[in-house]
Amino acid sequence: MSVNVNDRLKSTAGPLAENLKTIGYALLIALFIRIFLFQPFNIPSGSMKPTLLIGDYLFVAKYEYGLSRHSFPFSPPILDNRLFGSEPKRGDIAVFKLPSDGRTDYIKRVIGLPGDRIQVTDGVLHINNVPVKREQVEDYLETNEFGATRRISQFRETLPNGVSFLTLDMYSNGRGDNTRVFIVPEGHFFMMGDNRDNSTDSRFDVGYVPYENYVGQAKFMFFSTDGSSRLWEIWNWPRSTRWSRIFTAIE
Repeated sequence: MSVNVNDRLKSTAGPLAENLKTIGYALLIALFIRIFLFQPFNIPSGSMKPTLLIGDYLFVAKYEYGLSRHSFPFSPPILDNRLFGSEPKRGDIAVFKLPSDGRTDYIKRVIGLPGDRIQVTDGVLHINNVPVKREQVEDYLETNEFGATRRISQFRETLPNGVSFLTLDMYSNGRGDNTRVFIVPEGHFFMMGDNRDNSTDSRFDVGYVPYENYVGQAKFMFFSTDGSSRLWEIWNWPRSTRWSRIFTAIE
């Protein structure tokens, strides 16, 4: 019995076409989620300790601040302004593109809104000439790769809108503990890291962040590792995963 070659090609092309179609739909759905809803990020530095730790993996809500060119992969110049967005709120933890290059992702906390006067004096944050409520709490314990533990002064700050969070003060007279007065321009925001003596932010090289540079608001963690393994190294998860941080909201 002979088999028609064309029939054989049709019988194999059908499932292949269906598989390719399914993969295409999946990629379109993933791209839609990536652009309009959520984008994953990981934390590479300690500038947001104790809120965010090196090795945290989190989802950033893209819809919170609307659509901009930075919502798309590689930030193509296709939108001049944001669409469907609302401005960042004081206290938000936000991912943004570094103003100096428009490419590098940074994550900090929104401290100053357009028109605000921001200054740090003797380690105390002032917003519009009013000191932010700051209460010292139990020291933060940090252990290095050699097993040595040190104590770091830890404070609970409460912003004028009621947002409360923990900050670290590693040095009593750090370079960011006394600053000039920063007057935030219209359409810009003032960002700071919670680890006040170990954060490159609007006090230094970052400067004021334009509204159009925002990528999204950090919402929740979906994974966290202590750095001894990577996300894809499943066999190392039992010893490296910070289980208590998984699926926790970010505040």
